Amino acid sequence: MFKLSRLNKAQKAEQFDDENAARRAWLKDEIIAAIRQVYDPEIPVNVYDLGLIYRLDIDENNNVEIDMTLTSPACPVAGSLPGLVETAARSKIEVNEVNVNLVWDPPWGKERMSEEALLALDMY
Repeated sequence: MFKLSRLNKAQKAEQFDDENAARRAWLKDEIIAAIRQVYDPEIPVNVYDLGLIYRLDIDENNNVEIDMTLTSPACPVAGSLPGLVETAARSKIEVNEVNVNLVWDPPWGKERMSEEALLALDMY
């Protein structure tokens, strides 16, 4: 896994002229991979592919800002899902602070789901 991660980092660096931009792009991919391990317990698709992550920004100090939503304001996991996303983002050793904001605008809709999620839920 470590060698693969270093290879991915090197490949990402080749795509950018700025070393810091390359590092942040690589780290963003790593965070997304971690967030893809978080599932809504009622839906067999991860929160990233469900389209619940609206924004993921990383600053020059590796602080992460995430805007996410839920499928519904009445979602029973509203109290726990943002914390699981925060924990997943923090799982990357390069990350310093993580702030997860729960947002409702724009409202979530199935058009935000990835093709994989649509197929998994037979909604394609």
